[in-house]
Amino acid sequence: MSNDTFNLGKEQLIKQSLMQMGQHLQGATYTQAQKLALSCRILFDNGHDSGLAGQITARGEQPGTYLTQRLGFGFDEICVSNLLLVNEDLEVLEGDGMANPANRFHSWLYRARSDVQCIIHTHAIHTAALSMLEVPLEISHMDNCVLYDDVAFLPKWPGVPVGNDEGELIAKAIGDRHALLLAHHGLLIASTSIEEACILALAFERAARMHLLAACAGKIQPIDPDLGREARDWILRGQRSSVAFAYYARRTLRKAADCLE
Repeated sequence: MSNDTFNLGKEQLIKQSLMQMGQHLQGATYTQAQKLALSCRILFDNGHDSGLAGQITARGEQPGTYLTQRLGFGFDEICVSNLLLVNEDLEVLEGDGMANPANRFHSWLYRARSDVQCIIHTHAIHTAALSMLEVPLEISHMDNCVLYDDVAFLPKWPGVPVGNDEGELIAKAIGDRHALLLAHHGLLIASTSIEEACILALAFERAARMHLLAACAGKIQPIDPDLGREARDWILRGQRSSVAFAYYARRTLRKAADCLE
């Protein structure tokens, strides 16, 4: 093995590693509907279960439409066959049943953010517990830096988000960031792909759990901002998100292959 890399600087090694990842790392190929169903199962398996609460949506092929789960089904029951295609007014275009009325704020966010392709909202237990303290999520560990300087905070609960006022408020609160912590409520992820949104939602709940654990032991110490952003940019890459999603999908499919039907 060559020792040439021992003479390279960090920036050169990062660049080289990213080139190698581009050559060797590949995600799995799924349809949008399959990714959405898989995301529901993955989230359920990783602490995002809250009965029938929470929504996940992904833009449809036609403007002003998106896929979502049917109201009345838990994340662990979602399959491709019971997903719905709805318009911005939550009218069902394809599928049976109805969408969650709280999806209305998704419509507002999609209108506000042309870059967003997928929205995830859950009441994951550690995130929900943190939200009760009315404090922002603190990112102070390298594993959580995928969210560094990328989590907005809505300090006041607007109530059940089924109205247009709540949609405007939430869309404004998240701004151009990927994530939002809603006080007395839960988390929101708005991302450029289903895979990335799923991975960020998992990271958010883990970060909330670590925040609570660390705060019980003492004062959380901040990390260097430049290093936090460096770690975020290293982790938050489309190909890396696709590979991570493929890993979680394999775990899920070993026990819930029916979600692709």
